[in-house]
Amino acid sequence: MTIAMNAEEVLAPPVDAATVMVLRDSPSGLEVLLVRRHGDSGVLGGAHVFPGGKLDADDLLQDPSMLERSAQACQTALGEDGLAASAALGLHVAALRETFEECGLLLGVPPGAAQAQAQAVRERTAAGEPFGTALQALGLPVDTTCVRPWSRWITPRKPAMMNKRFDTRFFVTAAPGGQVVEHCEREATEAVWDSPRHWLERYWAREVEMAPPQIMSLCHLAGMRDVAEVLNTARGERPPLIQPESFVQDGERVLCYPGDPAHSVTQRAWPGPTRVFMRNHRFEPDGGLAAFLGM
Repeated sequence: MTIAMNAEEVLAPPVDAATVMVLRDSPSGLEVLLVRRHGDSGVLGGAHVFPGGKLDADDLLQDPSMLERSAQACQTALGEDGLAASAALGLHVAALRETFEECGLLLGVPPGAAQAQAQAVRERTAAGEPFGTALQALGLPVDTTCVRPWSRWITPRKPAMMNKRFDTRFFVTAAPGGQVVEHCEREATEAVWDSPRHWLERYWAREVEMAPPQIMSLCHLAGMRDVAEVLNTARGERPPLIQPESFVQDGERVLCYPGDPAHSVTQRAWPGPTRVFMRNHRFEPDGGLAAFLGM
């Protein structure tokens, strides 16, 4: 994973994208799914990320009769001023599609024959059929109700870890029953379930690499008991807009977030640290792992 410490300011507008934190309850508590990108990937190569990717043109083209809720309802759920209803629907569809493409989970279908349905969709999309069209052909709904907006991250104008900028909507969803996770071999090398706390511990032990949006989202999830609490939180709150602001302090690059004294937004977006420092070739908060874990 390349960290662009001295990247030139990027003036191109960020690309719309969607990512999904897939959650499940286990005997030891809440778990979240991450996939590890191939090392030669153009975006965060080698890092562990939530399934996700950019908005495709086909995501915007959906048959209204196959939708479980309207484009206007998707627009309301995201709560973004100036966002067109068609774009809001497309971002929800992108979340469904990327989850399917990157880890094989078909969201929003009844559990009975889900594995067979997933295989049927996989065969159609492999032949070049758009995801939404494949669902329609198989009589399956485009169920945007099963993914709930969680946050919105916009890459800084001077990216720290890549040369592209994204305007990414983070969603949360419960893992569907009766399906098996299968990572996309073209884009990833593994898909792994673990608790938010253990993911952060693994990052601190240098067992995995992650970018700040994943790290800080895991910090938030680490304080949640189970899937129900996460989904209830998502239902009751407007997704916060997170635009990291960077500066250099005592020779160190700093990323700060809403609620930090140096950030232009005074209201916090989550519990835990409001800034991280580029130290030891990675992002670290003052207080180390304990700060990530809210200790």
